[in-house]
Amino acid sequence: MRAAHRRSPKWRSDLSILYSARGVRGFGDGFAIVLLPAYLSATGFSPTQIGFIAAASLLGTAALTLGVGLIAPRHDLRNLLLIGAGLMACTGAAFANFEHFALLAVVAFLGTINPSTGDIGVLVPLEHAMLARGVADKDRTRAFARYSLVGALSMAAGSLAVAIPDFLVSNGMSETNAFRSMFYFYATLAAVSAGLYHYLPRARMDSKETHAPLGLSREIVFKLALLFSLDAFAGGFVVQSLLALWLFLRFDLSLAQACLFFFWSNLLSAFSYPVAARLAQRFGLINTMVFTHIPSSICLIAAAFAPNLPTVLILLLVRSALSQMDVPTRTSYVMSVVTPEERPAAASVTAVPRTLAASASPVFAGALLASAVPGLPLVICGILKIGYDLSLLFAFRHIKPPEEQVAARREG
Repeated sequence: MRAAHRRSPKWRSDLSILYSARGVRGFGDGFAIVLLPAYLSATGFSPTQIGFIAAASLLGTAALTLGVGLIAPRHDLRNLLLIGAGLMACTGAAFANFEHFALLAVVAFLGTINPSTGDIGVLVPLEHAMLARGVADKDRTRAFARYSLVGALSMAAGSLAVAIPDFLVSNGMSETNAFRSMFYFYATLAAVSAGLYHYLPRARMDSKETHAPLGLSREIVFKLALLFSLDAFAGGFVVQSLLALWLFLRFDLSLAQACLFFFWSNLLSAFSYPVAARLAQRFGLINTMVFTHIPSSICLIAAAFAPNLPTVLILLLVRSALSQMDVPTRTSYVMSVVTPEERPAAASVTAVPRTLAASASPVFAGALLASAVPGLPLVICGILKIGYDLSLLFAFRHIKPPEEQVAARREG
């Protein structure tokens, strides 16, 4: 009965609501994270002050993500999603109206704009838990692939909206008012998200078996969080801005070429998500994560030693087509190896350390780019990621999600 309920038309409608809300939020995040530093600069804040506000935003987002994941098992998920949407609306309205540095720093810490564009945020663990609750085990990875695809495409579309303030200024609006109008638009998108969340069913995650956010699965979640942090730390050596800088320094890449390259790179990454779901259905979640990641890391290492720009760009595009296949598979795996009551906490505990780890390595990568071997960050990233993949395979190859256990019993 439970599986039939999950495959009912009502649940398909609920999943569509979650995908729509993710798209609305992604569009807002796509322009807000770019416009925020530009707006602060236009209002007279120094780079140091803007950096402080960005750091406050990153730390606050991490704290809120972890906090909501820990309290979610004792509350209704729909109510928490509505509160999160309300917080998003307040964030947009506050940035549009506050001008004092201290107030803006507080808003950044308590608000929903995340400068890292990573997979954290007060609404993320709640959406993950609601999404996993709404699908059968065999459909879970495909559902998360769609969720990730919607998020990636909506953020890309939102980044195009960064041009709207220039259009408004050219039509007579002042620059600061043009920026403020975008933050009001961000608040409006939050209201749209709240309207969508309102149609979701109530979903309380309480369990009589445990009162802790993480119970039986604590050891698995902590081990996954540690490994995911290693992966994120490695990825921080080649974040897009630093990869672009390396291409500029080594090959004198033009801005037009860089724009075209990163467009195709991001597009390949986004459309690799549904491919990952198909591979996972055939080969398993862990195998898909590991054996798509390792070739992508080899391509990255090879790019560091490639003799010319076309070869480098081809290797990096192949890497882009493979390197993000672990995004929906990773999320699906975390949701599959914990109890339903633990899902919000598991989503938070595995996501927050990733973001913090990724924020540390760019400092080292920047120094290495100025060294005698500027391609070293690519090599270090590739080696660390291969080490992560092999560790993940060794530690979790025997811990299979329910749908893979069922398939193994059928084959046996």
